[in-house]
Amino acid sequence: MADVWCADTGEAVYRSRDAVKNLKIRVRIQRVSSTAALAQHLQQRALTLQDGSAIELDTFVSHTVGDDEELLVGWQEKFFSQYEVDLYQNESVCQTPLEKQYHSEIVAMEKAKRRRNQRIFTYTDFDRFTNWEEQAQSLMTSGQGRPTFLAERMANVRHRRQERRPVDSNITKGRLVVWEPSKEFMKNSHIVNTAMQTMHIMADLGPAGKLGLKEHEYVLCTIRADGNGVITLKPDFSAGRGPYRVFAGPDKREVWHIHLENGSAPIHAEDKEREQRMFRDLYNRHKDYLNSLVGQDFEMPPPGILRLIVNGEIVSAQGYEYDNLYVHFFLELPNSWTSVSLQSLSGVTQTCRTRALGKDNVAFFSYPFSLETFFRKEDESEDCLPHWPVLYFKVLSLDFWQRHRTEGYGYLVLPSTPGYHSVTCPTWRPLQTGTVAELRRFFIGGAPELEDISDVRIPSTFKGDRLSRFGFRTQATGSVTFILSCLQHARAFVDARTLKKRQQTVLDQLGGHSEQGSVYNVLEAFQRARKRMQEARESLPQDLLNATASFNSETS
Repeated sequence: MADVWCADTGEAVYRSRDAVKNLKIRVRIQRVSSTAALAQHLQQRALTLQDGSAIELDTFVSHTVGDDEELLVGWQEKFFSQYEVDLYQNESVCQTPLEKQYHSEIVAMEKAKRRRNQRIFTYTDFDRFTNWEEQAQSLMTSGQGRPTFLAERMANVRHRRQERRPVDSNITKGRLVVWEPSKEFMKNSHIVNTAMQTMHIMADLGPAGKLGLKEHEYVLCTIRADGNGVITLKPDFSAGRGPYRVFAGPDKREVWHIHLENGSAPIHAEDKEREQRMFRDLYNRHKDYLNSLVGQDFEMPPPGILRLIVNGEIVSAQGYEYDNLYVHFFLELPNSWTSVSLQSLSGVTQTCRTRALGKDNVAFFSYPFSLETFFRKEDESEDCLPHWPVLYFKVLSLDFWQRHRTEGYGYLVLPSTPGYHSVTCPTWRPLQTGTVAELRRFFIGGAPELEDISDVRIPSTFKGDRLSRFGFRTQATGSVTFILSCLQHARAFVDARTLKKRQQTVLDQLGGHSEQGSVYNVLEAFQRARKRMQEARESLPQDLLNATASFNSETS
């Protein structure tokens, strides 16, 4: 008989966007006595016996199975038990307004003789049984009968909506900090409390002529619902899994099967479409409300000015010799570039210890920074392209004696295309030959440094044609990883899109990077190649140039 009923009586959690008042549960109880189960077992073994024995056994089974009842219960729908009917018929025992309401309903029901239930009844969220049941469940443990430390703290977590009173705003908020809180204060203040309603579906499983006794009441199903649309059932619906069983009687010999089904009416197609339209309308109104808070009047730069905003992050540094690293960086603005007067174009990260990651020691900074610059092009000639800002940085280490060592220099040209960029920049440091220099670096901390950090690339003060670093010895160290989110903002971009005009100026060409690729990089590479060709032509002998010119004239 083990496969006839369902033994899984755990909780089931559902989430619904529909109102919980539309929930309906169909409950059916069926009495299956222990003698009937025995008779069924004996019947299977008596198939080989005479027909008369089988007939007498079938008759015995038919007399032992009965007391079926089915009821459709709605959310917080009150069905009275025989005990409540006998109790509330006497008006003198009714003290609260709820009990007086129950008295009037029971009197009207008895006069109309329209009682739909006999054994199945409910305890709603307003009944006293719900308070007692929850307090008993929260205080009692599995079988010891003593409350645990957590059970004592969680005993009064649940407070119903009807018990909540509005807080008077005129009361002065004194003693905001309680230095010596009591246990009662911690119970009431230090526990997250979510408003929840509870309902119990009960059954009176007593003998047919002795209904109305409290010891014969059993909980069939407990339903909890909160304001977030979360519905908890214990046990779950028994659809497709067999009924649940309850042992009743003085010696727990009476077996009852419990069937729980979802009796909620399905939504019609017209109502479903109407509900979807209502949700779409609600979401669109909320979206319009958020857009109204943001507004449409964005700050626009003046005409002919490109606004470049860089939100960056120094992610990590890896591959360096010493520990406790930090990065010092600053931004160099070329000609025609400006920044906000109050903005700092330099910064220093926090000191970070390294940890082993693979073969390298990595220091994770996660240091954010933000840069805002403006570009105004005065010369619109095609041969004069703008130079982008350069971010110079150097990596240093700090030891126990507060000595600073230079671990490496590097630079990063800000990307000319808007969007997300992840760049890893290698670094190097000057190297002084000899053992004395290494000993000085190890013991004293001194090391050769650059007077101008812009010497890492091309110094801003350099005006010549060729920059020679012959004889300058360096050593490759580690690398630094950057994450850059670039934003380009210009009025010319909006005008070019609205008027669909052709991009002609340098500023318009910069705006076409997001759609046409890196035009700036291509033009810059073409100019460098043309310059190299001119230098190579100037370095050729004059006789070879005359011969090449005459050959070209003859072929033409």
